[in-house]
Amino acid sequence: MKNIKVLGPGCPKCKTTYQNVLEAVKQTGVEAEVEKIEDIMEMMKYNVLATPVLMINEEIKVRGRVANINEIRDLLTA
Repeated sequence: MKNIKVLGPGCPKCKTTYQNVLEAVKQTGVEAEVEKIEDIMEMMKYNVLATPVLMINEEIKVRGRVANINEIRDLLTA
């Protein structure tokens, strides 16, 4: 099972990334636990300066921009 985290303070880009992740997981059928982290103190643990951040299995895959559904699907199936 993949562990997916979307880090961001709740801005529109962060919300879009989160929705894109949910749709990509649904399309691929990959088993995943998806978590949205909006707490600033929690985000600081990951040394994040630009949001949104997409992490898969504790590895930053996309930072500072919205990841589209196709890109996320590719990351999930790689």
